[in-house]
Amino acid sequence: MARYTGPSCRLCRREGCKLFLKGDRCYTDKCAIERRDYAPGEAGRKRVKESEYRMQLREKQKTKRIYGLLEKQFHHYYEMANRQQGVTGENLLRILESRLDNVVYRLGFAKSRAEARQQVRHGHINVNGRRVDIPSFRVRPGDLISVAPKARDMLVIKSALISSERISVPAWLEVDIEKLQGSVLSLPQRDQIDSDIREQLIVELYSK
Repeated sequence: MARYTGPSCRLCRREGCKLFLKGDRCYTDKCAIERRDYAPGEAGRKRVKESEYRMQLREKQKTKRIYGLLEKQFHHYYEMANRQQGVTGENLLRILESRLDNVVYRLGFAKSRAEARQQVRHGHINVNGRRVDIPSFRVRPGDLISVAPKARDMLVIKSALISSERISVPAWLEVDIEKLQGSVLSLPQRDQIDSDIREQLIVELYSK
């Protein structure tokens, strides 16, 4: 699966806000937004004319980058959300949040979604006792997500658990740190998703 391999901090500067793509670094003075709070490139400091389309595009790009997706997969999720009953924007966020790599991050087993994606790809995460190495795997209520026995002593896992103390586990998940496992209580509702995303702008963009 294709993925972005460029500098993560550049993406935060492009969107003008912290996307928390690099774990602990995002909480320190080394964060790119703290040091250079303007867009990258020669025209980064120039005044940009705001427009409705620009607002919609930037919101879509920001959401893609938060969850580590490229355009094709993100648009596929939108089409899936649009076919479901209910509010399309909320359906989209629910689909994104139910990805396995996001759940691993939300449970505190990884410092960032990129790190969680790598853990899943390397076979360090089990779902209901079976190894799942597909980051886009969508969890369902009742699923049990756990760190594989061979990975329990890995330094990256232990480090993530220490760093996760600053991140609260959302109400739709439940975690047992001692057993290194968590369960999906339900699919998230909009008020249980703390990401600063205006999903209606994304819907308006794709609806044109």
